[in-house]
Amino acid sequence: MDKPELAAFLRNRRERIKPSDVGLPAGRRRRTPGLRREEVAQLAYISTEYYTRLEQARAPHPSGEVLAGLARALRLGDAERNYLHDLAGVPVAPPPGPPHQVRQSILDLLERLPNAAAIVLSASYEVIAWNHLATALMEDFSVLSRRDRNLIRRAFLGPPPSSGRLYSVSDAGRFARSSANHLRATTARYPDDPETQELIAELLAGSDEFAELWKAHDVLAEPTLCKTFEHPVVGTVTVNCDALSIPDRDQQVIIYTATPGSPSEEALRLLSVVGTQRLDVPG
Repeated sequence: MDKPELAAFLRNRRERIKPSDVGLPAGRRRRTPGLRREEVAQLAYISTEYYTRLEQARAPHPSGEVLAGLARALRLGDAERNYLHDLAGVPVAPPPGPPHQVRQSILDLLERLPNAAAIVLSASYEVIAWNHLATALMEDFSVLSRRDRNLIRRAFLGPPPSSGRLYSVSDAGRFARSSANHLRATTARYPDDPETQELIAELLAGSDEFAELWKAHDVLAEPTLCKTFEHPVVGTVTVNCDALSIPDRDQQVIIYTATPGSPSEEALRLLSVVGTQRLDVPG
């Protein structure tokens, strides 16, 4: 624990926050910029005496709960929170399960890709964000429950084969193997997450194919550079696949693009116009 640096960091961040930032009146008798020590202590749910000792480099080792309260009170970002934990000598507790909240900048990115279908996957392969073209190419995820937006569950447990496995993609079997390997690595990172354990139990009970893959204990995922969708409206659509990692959220942005000038590019352009409308059904 680096007490002097921890004290200096807390003072610095306290002085950067305006009372109005946390819903407090500015008042007229503030002798120092930022918040008062007692205000930070109140926001962090700790005693003013203990917080004062932290800023004076005299306090004992803070707990993870105290650090979480300080990070919240001082409105620290992810990097600042990690630094606070490093100074205190307390490892950052991992989240209990795969994060599902997508940064606004990533959501904005999806909407700035009008000629590409893009989705965001959690570590358990749940589709947690998507753009307009992705709904047209795959399906309208907004009308599905969280359970039904999980691509691993869809790959192994449904819908029925007559409607095409996993949007009738050319590499459905390869995706299934790769996603099973990915899920094994995910469960090692989140061993206490009940949703992940429930998903695994359901797959083991409902899919002999998954059960066989699970027995192999493989964790290496196979990269996919290209795949072909058989779309019910525009037919064959071949796309390049690029996966962009978001390490701090343990998420992936999957971007599907067609080769410029190809029939698939024309198909995507048509889908971007018609969206999820069924042109093959008489109006």
